[in-house]
Amino acid sequence: MRTCASDLPVEFLEQGRQNAVMSMKSPTVRHRRLGRELRRLRENAGLSVAEVAVQLGWSVSKVNRIENARIALTPSSVSHACDLFGADSSTKAGLIQLCKDAAVRGWWTAYHDVFGGSYVVLEADASVIRTWEPLLIPGLLQHKEYAQELIRGGRPDLGASDIERRVAARMTRKIHLLGPNAPTFHALVDEGALRRPIGPSSVMACQLDDLLQVADRPNVTIQILPLAAGPHIGLDGAFSVLSFDPEDPDVGYTGCPGGDVYVEATDQVRSLRVAFERLIDTCLSPEESTAVIAEARSEHDRP
Repeated sequence: MRTCASDLPVEFLEQGRQNAVMSMKSPTVRHRRLGRELRRLRENAGLSVAEVAVQLGWSVSKVNRIENARIALTPSSVSHACDLFGADSSTKAGLIQLCKDAAVRGWWTAYHDVFGGSYVVLEADASVIRTWEPLLIPGLLQHKEYAQELIRGGRPDLGASDIERRVAARMTRKIHLLGPNAPTFHALVDEGALRRPIGPSSVMACQLDDLLQVADRPNVTIQILPLAAGPHIGLDGAFSVLSFDPEDPDVGYTGCPGGDVYVEATDQVRSLRVAFERLIDTCLSPEESTAVIAEARSEHDRP
């Protein structure tokens, strides 16, 4: 059996594509929470968006974009808004601190050229990540060599250094899953992803070994949807549902070649959660899934 190198680095639908509408490249959960709280204060004060724009010398568009986390705020702007809305000193101090916290640069900013959308930012703030993947091993579970083969095959235009940078970014994402304060991660994976050769047999062996190791972690659940399942609700494609602190609403996500699509409408996110629960019913149990992964792994020991 081959010894695998360590992974650890060096790494429907909201109406519109995130990349097209966000002037702030990476709105975190904190930005969204700040915008939501400012909207609540404005409404409690009985002020319209237009009235706030006049009072603070902003455009109506700016007020709307702030409340929808489309642009960032400075602490002084938050302070002025709180004064206008009549917020008490405790609320004002809390929102100013939230504004400062939202401005803290995360690890992903070092890979701004790799991560075009906001998914990785939301992922880093999530307490629970649920993901369905019908074609590949999910990104957070990918071994370094598997990721290399995947990126090399999917992006033949990239040079070796660009491929390595993307792999490093992906492996850094994985640290979030394995490190302290890790989120609860529940992955549903089609059995075909275990059988589909991505690179030589040695790469698949390392990937499946890694999957078996990660499946033992207390915060990780991996369930396999068997090939024999037939038609099911997940055939439309991959998706994820991210959950945060109780006061922050869930966000759904699906990626496609044209760009990232985020789902925030309550009924649409609920539909994704229902789809995920139905897929769980179709999947094997975690214990049965581990056996299937081990069986797929054993195929790579054969001459």
